[in-house]
Formats: sequence, structure tokens, C-alpha cells
Amino acid sequence: MPLIVMQRILLLSLVAGALSLTNLHGQETDIPSAASPGAAKGLETPGAKSSAHARTAKLEDAGKPGDTKPMDTNQKEVAVLKTSDGEMVAEFSPEVAPKTVENFKKLARQGFYDGTAFHRIIKGFMIQGGDPNTKDLANEARYGSGGPGYSIPAEFNEKKHVRGVLSMARSSDPNSAGSQFFICLGTASSLDRQYTVFGHLIKGLDILDKIGNTPVTRGNGGESSKPTARVTLESVKIVPADSVKDDARK
Repeated sequence: MPLIVMQRILLLSLVAGALSLTNLHGQETDIPSAASPGAAKGLETPGAKSSAHARTAKLEDAGKPGDTKPMDTNQKEVAVLKTSDGEMVAEFSPEVAPKTVENFKKLARQGFYDGTAFHRIIKGFMIQGGDPNTKDLANEARYGSGGPGYSIPAEFNEKKHVRGVLSMARSSDPNSAGSQFFICLGTASSLDRQYTVFGHLIKGLDILDKIGNTPVTRGNGGESSKPTARVTLESVKIVPADSVKDDARK
């Protein structure tokens, strides 16, 4: 049975001290809290690092001909994320993460994200989605482990992890991101330059907060981040920026 790269991001506690959680494979990992110093630390399943390297593919070779629609590369585009709780609009940062932005747009145009769910919510920290396993309730035990079948290179940059920022989820291997992403609910400076920021919300921060306040319970790994009510990402559409009102510039 092939090993699956667990795409997990740093778990920050809102209280001081270190927490310990058991992941889906029974490994125990110490997680630093928001109040404790030290670098961010990812979660890794047995063999994840070697598996990620084996599956890493160049982004330009990841898709087959015809996978994406022709587009005007000079036209600024945004992503419209339609959720069961409302709509959010994200502006991209191709100047610092071009391959990550290209990958997200490609997957969105393929309908890859449509019908997935935000499977991991930590109040005050982030909401995580983009796992194709979440399209099927029968795969609940595997939520958080899915991807597009390839990984992309890290593009760590100087953009800060603050409220409304979109960043890529990954395992402890920097080059293990694929499709899963998270949106920050607040400032998470410990993630800076360790996860690839590729955009930020320009509309729908109220929707982000609504999703972030979804009640959660403990999941299979013991983490209190499993939503008690499903929050569906109904669709992600890539549209011209001038077709969407920008709340940030009102």
C-alpha cells in the first residue's frame, strides 16, 4: 500500500506551553504553542519525506495537454471561492509564488476543488481545505491526506501570515504541497517563510470569520479541529479582477 503524504500545517495553540497530539498513524508529535519561541514544525508520517520526493513533479509537466483553458496571461485574475457559508474573493501574489499560483488556478479551472470541504478549523488560527478526499463522506478517516497526485516546489517568501492570507499546507518536507491550502484567521508569524503564501482575501472576511467560528470536535488524530457541521467549498472560479468588487479598497 503506497504511503500517503500527510499534508498538515503547524498547529498553534492559543494558550502557553506545548501540546501533544497523536496523528492518524499513531505518531506523537510535540507542537509549540503560539506563546512559545522556536521555529514552526510540520507533521510527517512514516516515509513521507521519501514518498514526497518520489512523487514531486515539475509543475509544467503535471497536467496533460488540454487540462486548462487558454487564458490571457496579461489579465489580472482573482479566485471566487463559493462556500456553503457565503462567498470569498482572493487576490493572487504571482510576484512571489508564480508556480503555486499557476497550480492553484489550473486545479480550479479543472473543477478540482468543487465539492470539497474545509475539513480542519482551528479558531483564531486557520481553516484548511483543498483535499479531494473530502468530496466523499465515506473517506472521512482519510481527510487531510489527499492531493492531486503530485507535489510542487516550495516558494517561501516574505509575505506575512495574517488574517485573510492564503498559504499552502504541506508535510515536514518543504516540497510536499499539492492542492491543500489554508486561510489564516489571525496573525501566525511562526509560519512566515516556512509555508508558501500565494494570495489574500479582498472580499468575504466576514465569511472567513463565520467559517472560523464553526463548532469543532476531536477528530481521529485527537485534534480539536473537526467541524461538527460540514462547510463545503462549492466551487472555485478564476475570473477577471475587474469583474469583482474589492471590499479592501472601498
